[in-house]
Amino acid sequence: MKKFLIVLSFVFIGYASQAQELGIRLGNVTGGSAAVDGLFSLGKFSRVHANVSFGSGLGIEALWDFLYKPLDNEAFHWYVGAGPSLLIDDPFKLGVAGEIGLGYYFKGVPISLSADWRPTFVLVEKTSMDWGGFGVNVRYVFNKK
Repeated sequence: MKKFLIVLSFVFIGYASQAQELGIRLGNVTGGSAAVDGLFSLGKFSRVHANVSFGSGLGIEALWDFLYKPLDNEAFHWYVGAGPSLLIDDPFKLGVAGEIGLGYYFKGVPISLSADWRPTFVLVEKTSMDWGGFGVNVRYVFNKK
């Protein structure tokens, strides 16, 4: 199992090197309280927000933020999305997470800061609803102009 986790980590880091933003997520994260966090653009107003955590097992989430819009000021953005949530541990968990959040891009510095809420509907191994999922994300923004 450890070899599998190591290989999966390298695959994620390799894929994350294509990310537009890469950093950490702190808070209530699937599988722990911290995760590697990345954003992958799918267009001007759409993106994938993914993270991998190593704590209580291996937690993986990949949420499609289908609404990603600036507020009045270009520095603030809000987003809404959903996607799969997976915890490889005992007990195994597979579900669907929703996401709503607010992000801020610092002017002149390639750093973004965001806070979001991710309620999760767990389907497998035991059906339940997790209303936690509050987190703070700090990421480095690649190729910021």
